[in-house]
Amino acid sequence: MAEASAPELRKAGGWVIVWGVSLILAGIVAIVEPAVAAVATALLLAWLFVFSGVVELIYAFQQRAHDGLAWKIISGLSLLALGIYMLVFPIASIATLALLIAAFLAASGFSSVLLAFKRRPRHGWGWVLFDGVLSIAIAMMIASGWPQNSIDFVGILVGFCLISGGIWRIVLGRALRAEPPSA
Repeated sequence: MAEASAPELRKAGGWVIVWGVSLILAGIVAIVEPAVAAVATALLLAWLFVFSGVVELIYAFQQRAHDGLAWKIISGLSLLALGIYMLVFPIASIATLALLIAAFLAASGFSSVLLAFKRRPRHGWGWVLFDGVLSIAIAMMIASGWPQNSIDFVGILVGFCLISGGIWRIVLGRALRAEPPSA
């Protein structure tokens, strides 16, 4: 694969920076208006499930001569039904997303705590323990405020993720713009 020239990298880096700034602005909006961000997230996820279900069904019928047709159809219909349900009931979808995130954080936190004690007294084991305890604490906060705080939680989480993504894109774009010309 051919190396990109310095002007091409500089131009690409500029667009990556613009993308990063846009993500940061969207993240700020999401934090200021978490309900809008949470509903948008649920609807986007719902449409992704609908699209995935349709694609899975098309694939199933294209591959009907192969084994597993029934399972492929069940999978496609399940994805399609989930997407439609999320479109019809976006608030319930947001509450479910919050609960799933809490469950994931709790499981991740417990595994991190176990890993930390397994690594103890090696260097860095305390940071692994801190991460695990923090994940468990956040999971408990989500669960204790569920479902009332689900909209705010999901919206603010989306905002922080957008801001984080924007920051690393700006860093990448600056690095691309500073790339020395290849010899």
